[in-house]
Amino acid sequence: MRFRPCIDIHNGQVKQIVGSSINDNDDNAVENYVSEKDSAYYAEMYKRDGLTGGHIIQLNSSGSEYYDSTKEQAVKALNAYEGGMQIGGGINEKNAAYFLENGATHVIVTSYVFKNGEVDYDNLKRISEAVGKKHLVLDLSCRKKDDKYYIVTDRWQKFSNVNVDEKVLNELSCYCDEFLVHAVDVEGKASGIEEELAIMLGKWDGIPITYAGGISSFDDIMKLKSYGDGRLDFTIGSALDIFGGTISYKEVVSKFV
Repeated sequence: MRFRPCIDIHNGQVKQIVGSSINDNDDNAVENYVSEKDSAYYAEMYKRDGLTGGHIIQLNSSGSEYYDSTKEQAVKALNAYEGGMQIGGGINEKNAAYFLENGATHVIVTSYVFKNGEVDYDNLKRISEAVGKKHLVLDLSCRKKDDKYYIVTDRWQKFSNVNVDEKVLNELSCYCDEFLVHAVDVEGKASGIEEELAIMLGKWDGIPITYAGGISSFDDIMKLKSYGDGRLDFTIGSALDIFGGTISYKEVVSKFV
């Protein structure tokens, strides 16, 4: 079980937001924390502390007036920690190589693969072949509806018809190196993890999975460790003291590098 750090970038700034609050129409979101530091500051810190496999997420659409400034910050972080972090947000087969060339170990993809509510296997094969399975992470971030967890796309605003279960994990793991799963309904709320989702993910024994969403204490981390028998990695955002929260970043690093 490893701690995977994150750098979330929205409107050209490093932020922690409430995941379910993103609105592309006005580039607005409920903000928990807006950093005075740039992305390279955090990337350099993660590098210094020996943290690998973290992710940078660009939270603006490609059509946003803020996209270029968000992308600039993302590339700064990649350049500051070459070979140390993954990147997601607007990734497709045409731009994936650019981010890998700028230092990303993996590209993270959701909306390019989940189209019109379904898995677009043509796009999935294209991106997997373009970057190689070992450089691809599929983001299966999901929200609960009708007692199931459905993958959500377009910065977590649109429900797909694909629910996260053992069958889907088995099918999709043939194309990628890892899964990243944000529990979107609790993302950014530091209100506790989605236990039902975590238990389901923890039972599956395949490629690495990083769970994100709602972690508010070391008790939550230990629950994840128990549910996954040590297999589930995890991300903490808003609850960390480096992002205005109460969980000690240094303590997390000391225990879960």
